[in-house]
Amino acid sequence: MKRPVVFMTGAGGGMGYESFKAMLPDLGKLYDLVILVRDSDKNRKLFERYIGTPGVLVKFGDLLNKADVVDCVRRSDICLHIAAFVSPQADYHPDKAMKNNYGSTRNIIEAVYETGKADTYKFVYIGTVAETGDRMPPIHWGRVGDPIKPSMYDYYAVSKVAAERYVIESGLKYWVSLRQTGIIGPAMAKIRDAIQFHNCIDDVLEYASDRDSGRAMRNLCAFDGEGTLDGSFWGHIYNIGGGATCRVSTGDMYQIMYGELGFTSLDPIIEPKYYATRNFHGQYYLDSDKLESYLHFRSDSMQFFYDAYLKELGSAKAAGKVMTKLPGGEKLMGSIIKKTFAPLLDSEHGTKHWLVNGMEDHIDAYWGSRKAWEAIPEKFSELRLFTDWDTVVPIDHGYDETKPESELKLEDMSGAAQFRGGTLLSEKMAIGDWKTKLRFRCAFGHEFDASPRLVLEGGHWCPECERKSWNYGARAKVDPFFAQVWNPLHADDELREYPKVVSELDA
Repeated sequence: MKRPVVFMTGAGGGMGYESFKAMLPDLGKLYDLVILVRDSDKNRKLFERYIGTPGVLVKFGDLLNKADVVDCVRRSDICLHIAAFVSPQADYHPDKAMKNNYGSTRNIIEAVYETGKADTYKFVYIGTVAETGDRMPPIHWGRVGDPIKPSMYDYYAVSKVAAERYVIESGLKYWVSLRQTGIIGPAMAKIRDAIQFHNCIDDVLEYASDRDSGRAMRNLCAFDGEGTLDGSFWGHIYNIGGGATCRVSTGDMYQIMYGELGFTSLDPIIEPKYYATRNFHGQYYLDSDKLESYLHFRSDSMQFFYDAYLKELGSAKAAGKVMTKLPGGEKLMGSIIKKTFAPLLDSEHGTKHWLVNGMEDHIDAYWGSRKAWEAIPEKFSELRLFTDWDTVVPIDHGYDETKPESELKLEDMSGAAQFRGGTLLSEKMAIGDWKTKLRFRCAFGHEFDASPRLVLEGGHWCPECERKSWNYGARAKVDPFFAQVWNPLHADDELREYPKVVSELDA
């Protein structure tokens, strides 16, 4: 029996390289592997040693080069599409994010059709928690099917939303979208960018480690190759999360991290007025156990990140512990740390830069208003931090979810459309058909086609609204489904519309 061949993209990235390492022992046994990586010094250093190794083909090329992609698809049976142009770099280059993230996905799927494999090829797309955007307390618990809501200016999320829509509506028989959460590990410990101040102190994430994520990719391919991966896995969207031991608020994470240096208070380090209070992304998952039940990949807790953080500090940890024990030591150590923050805060995407330069659109997006920003306390100890983390505010998806999928009817879709402020225009639908596109009109008059899978399980809605702007305040006025994830966090008069500078039509 011929071994399946896995085509992996992004093998040189954090999640991709961990996946590659996890898969190495299986090569030539459970499956073979083809990787397509950019021809860079970094990738040459990582992968030249594997050229000629049985069970692996290293191809240096470009996902935006159709010939390279077609060659890899022709050689393979399943694709792990892990490659992505991610934040924070995506924040600086929106056009590049869309071109790479949407364009590469389209290239692979087109290659599947061009090679005649649409009914057999298996496509694994890696999405992101950023697709559902800001889920600050009290709506910090979420699940697949909640409204798609990329945060303002988050073009990484915008590009991934467009790509996921393309995957779900591709017509492939075997596809899956795995929405990756924040990845903990050495790479996160090394981040030095203004984005760390976009991450709100009361924000939450259910993280997953880089090596657990790699294990998930390995197990997916191994279980599929062995024939033990249940067929019900395909054709769905899942959240990747590390479970209860990987859930933490940003504020609690900082207290643990800086506590390792001997700080008894965060007042010497954290200046709350320079941290956004909204418009990031993250949530605790109500449904991440579902993916774990298929792939059995979890092993790490948040301690894995704290260990990586301490390793990154090196000798500074010991020095910090000594300094913070001295009289006035915490204040002195805090001032040293804050000096390293200054260039980030003053940079193009720095929160201080927006405030000093009166960038009211950014101020409104990340704090609500300048008045709201002015009300933020000067000290961390003066913040009224959220504590009711276990209470779930349920999000209604607008149809009877207790019914089996096989019983979904036209009336269900009509009701779901109305709950989204729109109208179902189609007059016929086969009962239980989640794949065939139906015709809808959104509250703003745009007509579009979408499958029940995209709308009900994916949380997607009008593509024209999505590609044009962030019109969330206006949308919440006419879309009860979306209002559930907007109104709890925003005032009624927050109606600013934020135009988008790029869409998938530009890729």
